[in-house]
Amino acid sequence: MILHLKVKPGSKVDKLFFDAAGQLNAKIKAPAQDGKANAYLVDYLAKQFGVSRSAVEIVSGFTNPHKRLEIRAEEAAIRRVLAGLETHS
Repeated sequence: MILHLKVKPGSKVDKLFFDAAGQLNAKIKAPAQDGKANAYLVDYLAKQFGVSRSAVEIVSGFTNPHKRLEIRAEEAAIRRVLAGLETHS
């Protein structure tokens, strides 16, 4: 399943949520330098969706906060995780 999300690196906490406009967002602790944020994001999303790191791939947006990722897992399982997320303004 392809997910579009906006990433905010350098946050105090790790959090996956929807903003007021319905856009999926991820706040992560890792800094945006030398690919650290991308590697951390893959690890974080793998844990959130209960899949291996190899099942999460950044398809586009390597140097952009707006990313497109492929999560190779059961679509129903991904939708359950997404349905449980909070919405923040």
